[in-house]
Amino acid sequence: MSIDPLIDRLSADLRPVRRRTPLRDAALLLLLGAVEMAGFAGMGTMRPDLSAAMALPSFWWKAISLALIALVGGGAAILSLSPIRSPRRGVRAAVMLVLATLAAGWLVDAARAGGASLGQRLDPVHGIICATKIVLLSLPAVAAFGLLMRRGAPTDRRGSAAAAGMAAAAWGALVFMLACPFDDPLYVAVWYLLGGGVTALAARLVLPPLTRW
Repeated sequence: MSIDPLIDRLSADLRPVRRRTPLRDAALLLLLGAVEMAGFAGMGTMRPDLSAAMALPSFWWKAISLALIALVGGGAAILSLSPIRSPRRGVRAAVMLVLATLAAGWLVDAARAGGASLGQRLDPVHGIICATKIVLLSLPAVAAFGLLMRRGAPTDRRGSAAAAGMAAAAWGALVFMLACPFDDPLYVAVWYLLGGGVTALAARLVLPPLTRW
């Protein structure tokens, strides 16, 4: 018995699908990031002392570290959308980068002057607000990675979600730092890590079930 009629019926309504490429996915994410950053800056939330802050080593430590984590995590997530690529190596690289960032922050902190108390440096009231805003600013990136995962064919959805969560968290923190008036490395290490950790964990738990294919 020929199965050709069955195949014809099953494929009758199929339409050509545009082939996805890592470069196109990266371009879409960069466009989304640029729109979010421009919108955030346009709301008048930029810190008024930004020019003075850019002269501080802690500001550039914060900016460069977050950008690198976003790039490494995002690159791992995008590449893992192919069924022949695993995100595990990229996730490990992103984790090592986070640890290296914390170590570099300790060196920056050791070089700074000041004798403020631990409570003053951490400022829990503003710290919790800071961590919350980082989570909120990470949500568009998490959603974008989720859509890309739906369109792609990741074989390790948990690993892809972990990489996406780390990239989204770093991006949300990178956007928020334009408004954050705190450059103390200890403050950044505690509250940025808290906000980023919540985002990464949420993406790791939520994205795999939502992107099942």
